[in-house]
Amino acid sequence: MKPTRVLILDDESTLRTALFRLLDRKGYQVVTAQRLDEARSFMSPEKPFDIAIIDMNLPDGNGLDFLTEIKRVSPATQVIVLTGFASIDSAVQATQKGAYHFLTKPFNVEELMSLLDKALTQKNLEQENKQLRTELGSRYQFNQIIGESEGIKHCLSLVERVADSDSTVLIMGESGTGKELIARAIHYNSNRAKGPFIAINCGAIPSELLESELFGHVKGAFTGAISNRIGRFEMADEGTLFLDEIGDLDPSMQVKILRALQERIFEPVGSTKSVQVNVRVITATNVDLDKAVKDGRFREDLYYRLNVIPIQIPALRERRTDIPLLLNHFMTQFNRNKSKTLTGFSHDAMKCLVGYSWPGNIRELENLIERLSILKGSGSIDVNDLPAKYRSAVANFAETGAVEIPENGLDFNSAVDQFENALILKALEKTSWNKNQAAQLLRLNRTTLVEKMKKKGLKSSLPEAEL
Repeated sequence: MKPTRVLILDDESTLRTALFRLLDRKGYQVVTAQRLDEARSFMSPEKPFDIAIIDMNLPDGNGLDFLTEIKRVSPATQVIVLTGFASIDSAVQATQKGAYHFLTKPFNVEELMSLLDKALTQKNLEQENKQLRTELGSRYQFNQIIGESEGIKHCLSLVERVADSDSTVLIMGESGTGKELIARAIHYNSNRAKGPFIAINCGAIPSELLESELFGHVKGAFTGAISNRIGRFEMADEGTLFLDEIGDLDPSMQVKILRALQERIFEPVGSTKSVQVNVRVITATNVDLDKAVKDGRFREDLYYRLNVIPIQIPALRERRTDIPLLLNHFMTQFNRNKSKTLTGFSHDAMKCLVGYSWPGNIRELENLIERLSILKGSGSIDVNDLPAKYRSAVANFAETGAVEIPENGLDFNSAVDQFENALILKALEKTSWNKNQAAQLLRLNRTTLVEKMKKKGLKSSLPEAEL
């Protein structure tokens, strides 16, 4: 662990020496200077100071001007300003320029040491927040959303086009399809990325508590309200508010949310003062809101306010060509995070997983791979490693050549993709994974077959033939 670097800039030699000895004994790496030009020679972006203790009045200039220079070279440096002539104006100036604290001479040594500890804690928190924001931003880039099917490509194309606008977005899709992932991708690729992303599941909170959660409350507004509390709308100011499962709102809350969306103004529970916020609202639902409006369960005016930009996320069974990609993506992820060494899926296991209906969508798929990574741990995943419900899910139409159309219909493109996967797997199995022979059976160019296999993530657990 690197020692904490501290700069002491003060023209009083007695004070510099005393502070140097005190901090050196505490294990700090201390650099001292009595003039601005001397202190500037120690400044470097490659080797920044963690803390700078600066006197305001120096022989060759003003310490507050030097504070600005330090913050420009190293924004993370925490600055404590010293002065023998304190005033409210100088304290305000120091704070405005980014000083962590303003200390009047003479000062108590224990007070200074306490300030140093707090300043270091603040610096570490700022660095952790910056790192977390960077990690979140990279995690929710568009290239982190896995899929090559036409349905997901269309969805991502729409997301890219709307990310930088401030329009309200309504994300529709079954449970587990990744609605919050899409909402976060919109936020972290927008001009609000540096602001907060605040999410709330409207269906998980009792209606009598939801108003307080969304809009906050004042002390004494109801039994248990022992202090003021801000709500999610206010937390999301200058950022994005994600209202998940918006279709579960009761009618009274629908009216209040409509006003907040229209005017960006609301009153905390128990307050008569209005709060104005600048938020972008993204909502999501697995309910058919159009039908809910016709049935009288959802306000028509709220529906049209939410449905400015609708984004429909296809269910996993409607994008079966993406299943091999997702399986390999989560396998790689869990290998890395849990120190496992899974190598892939046998063609029979892959055939079962591609043929499965995935009622829980991507969430179910991710949970399955996590389970397999723990129980299997290494090697190739075979049919016998799968739970029973997945083992029985081989696509019947690929075995019999017949397709049964259910009463509620089927997705044509998904059925074609599924059939193509099964045909390729069958041809490869028939030829012991000899790509040349499999391509001849399917009357495809070998390069076309290889490209399809790569795109679909189809791999054999057996030694491959080189032809």
